[in-house]
Amino acid sequence: QLSPEHLWPTKDFTEAKIEEKNKRYLKFNETAYNLEPNIKEGPGGLRDIQIIGWVAKRHFNVDSLKELVGHNFLTHQEYEQLEQGQNFLWKIRFALHILCKRHEERLLFDHQRELAEQFGYSDAEGQLAVEQFMGEYYQTVMELERLNEMLLQYFQEVLIYDDTASRPEKINRRFISYKGYIAAANKDIFKHYPFALLEIFLLLCQNPHLKGVRASTIRLIRAHSYLIDMSFRDDLRCRALFMEIMRQPFGITHEMRRMNRYGILAAYIPAFKQIVGQMQHDLYHAYTVDEHTLKVLRNSRRLFVEKHKDELPLASHIAKTLAKPELLYLAALFHDIAKGRGGQHEVFGAIDAEQFCLLHNLSHNDTRLVTWLVRNHLIMSMTAQRKDINDPAIIHEFALLVGDIDHLDYLYLLTTSDIRATSPKVWNSWKASLLSQLYDYTKHALHQGLESPQQQEELINHNKQIALKDLTTLQCSKEDVLTLWKTLPDDYFIKLQAEEITWQTQAIVETEINDKNKPLVKIKIDEQRGATEIFIHTMPKNCVFAIVTSTLSQLVLDVIEAQTITSDKGYAFHTYFILEEDGSIVRDADRIHKIQLALEEKLSSENFSLPVGSQRLSRTQKQFSLQTNVQFDEDLANNQTIMTIEAANRPAMLSHIGQALIECRVLL
Repeated sequence: QLSPEHLWPTKDFTEAKIEEKNKRYLKFNETAYNLEPNIKEGPGGLRDIQIIGWVAKRHFNVDSLKELVGHNFLTHQEYEQLEQGQNFLWKIRFALHILCKRHEERLLFDHQRELAEQFGYSDAEGQLAVEQFMGEYYQTVMELERLNEMLLQYFQEVLIYDDTASRPEKINRRFISYKGYIAAANKDIFKHYPFALLEIFLLLCQNPHLKGVRASTIRLIRAHSYLIDMSFRDDLRCRALFMEIMRQPFGITHEMRRMNRYGILAAYIPAFKQIVGQMQHDLYHAYTVDEHTLKVLRNSRRLFVEKHKDELPLASHIAKTLAKPELLYLAALFHDIAKGRGGQHEVFGAIDAEQFCLLHNLSHNDTRLVTWLVRNHLIMSMTAQRKDINDPAIIHEFALLVGDIDHLDYLYLLTTSDIRATSPKVWNSWKASLLSQLYDYTKHALHQGLESPQQQEELINHNKQIALKDLTTLQCSKEDVLTLWKTLPDDYFIKLQAEEITWQTQAIVETEINDKNKPLVKIKIDEQRGATEIFIHTMPKNCVFAIVTSTLSQLVLDVIEAQTITSDKGYAFHTYFILEEDGSIVRDADRIHKIQLALEEKLSSENFSLPVGSQRLSRTQKQFSLQTNVQFDEDLANNQTIMTIEAANRPAMLSHIGQALIECRVLL
């Protein structure tokens, strides 16, 4: 079985190992920069070093990586980088196994803080010890990933493509195409023409048939990256080349990623170097800052690609109207570039963006737009998720900040791209709906004119007219409808959309007179809002909120919005929007029926006791503590007190808040 005829030929073995590596990378989203990386199997991990060794040893018949230097496969510097990287990962892996007292390859949040302490890291201003420790880890695996790409590329050229007849094809004076890969025309190209360090990435964008960069040229790029200094950045040719890359119709994302892997992006934009491998130690982000940034760039770019137009139809439609997509890409590149410096990163990032735009000869208006986008890249998300966007005053305030539709278009596209790049679990139909509603309302306000904002009375009359027309079509008694509406405060017609008013009003007026004192529970799928809506009509009780939220928690549902409005007759109108635990809309008819029955049963019960929550904190949630802040403000105009709570999201949190309000005899 071990005789030569039974062994894989070197070519087949190499192809198999490269294919194995590609499949393994897919399991980790093709990035080494997940915040809970796998030391062994992840990109840039120990398995990458092993593959280099296996393929090299099979071809050269050597026993160690060091012997590859003598075969001119590795330079002495590359060998030292591999050796140092391997030793660093071995140390972490050994410490991880000792800490866990078992075989464990994942560097989970549970262990990162303790390992950072064991390795001697300590908190510093603006950066936690765990962030420093993980930063060194990411820098190490990035370097190993670069070496892995270059060395496996070398093996492909020597062992797989070597027997393929091919002649070099001239691309220009500095570069050729050989066997589908771009290569420097000679080893002194970058020495004589430093700007070619950027030109090569532009050529890759312009020639999508090219499969990549030849290994010898990757080595030359790495060896000459020191040439990127102040004089390089001041060179008009270099500035023009970078902006030309950003204006390409194809390949921007691929080449920006390649520039990051080769260290060129961080060399050309020094501020970017500070975020390479920088972790964001929180529950919100799933990637390092540089990886998140490149994903935002990718998401922005996808909006202009026809085959992806159904992912976000509104955003894709808006993208087609942008005069200068490169301004959106620049804002994506700079939006988080000041993370980790302390203070407001959007303010410092805007300064960096402005300097970059001016250096690259962008017009005053274009520079101002990119700078504004970076400084305000959080504002649309915060407004949509934390404020009542059905309130005309909120929309007017946001429209004043935006100023015009051009700024609104760019900000909407940047915001959607940013949220979708934080974590695979963060984006959902509800957030998409909130942002699109805010966009539509603001666009309408801008068309109407900021000097004549929509008044609440105008919105109330508008919603009533639409709802009454629809209810008449549904053959509801106009007299019954108007009688009901007279008992409701103006807030009801401001906070709810016309479609919701129609649905809730119909449900009440069609209820049998004998059932008026029983809790009314209705549930429907609201595609426009991206959620499932629950309407509850009942006599006011200070326990309804606690009953509903605890029941929904028991059913493993996520309450994303809730509001209660009380009529003059003493009836309470409760509206809840819910999603499944995975962020999807509740669609299954049997599931919806089960939810309705559970709510009706609990709300009808005379003696209700809050169930003990069965959902526990996730492993990740346990590693992060966020201080809970509760603030009370008097709303004298509406004769009420506003309670604001800032806390980490956790299972059954709303139920616990409701229980606390019951104990304090507070009416919600």
